[in-house]
Amino acid sequence: MKIQNFEANSATPVEMEGVTGCQVRQLINDSDGAPNFAMRQFEVAPGGHTPEHSHPYEHEVFIISGSGEVLEGETPRPIQTGDAVFVAPGEVHQFRNTGDQPLKFLCLVPNAANNAQFAKPECDQ
Repeated sequence: MKIQNFEANSATPVEMEGVTGCQVRQLINDSDGAPNFAMRQFEVAPGGHTPEHSHPYEHEVFIISGSGEVLEGETPRPIQTGDAVFVAPGEVHQFRNTGDQPLKFLCLVPNAANNAQFAKPECDQ
């Protein structure tokens, strides 16, 4: 079992084409013994966004704080604190912060997708 405050893992900038003002913390992944899924916490600065993209795997998102919109194909849909979002495999999407506070959300993906997308940051343990 792992119990750790989210701030124990450093936030690192998301360095992908099409990203503005976004950072991620790796909370739980295969290096912790999780065999299937990675849990990450993203923070998007006001005016920032994730890339507009799609991928062959699903992911689940829970909005911790802030507000914004998630692009579903070409349609922006509002999101706010407490919302849960399911992004189906192959669905074009983008998270945008349209508010004046950071948009923070948890994102769960398969470990293989997490490992391909991000270099594993070292944990401050």
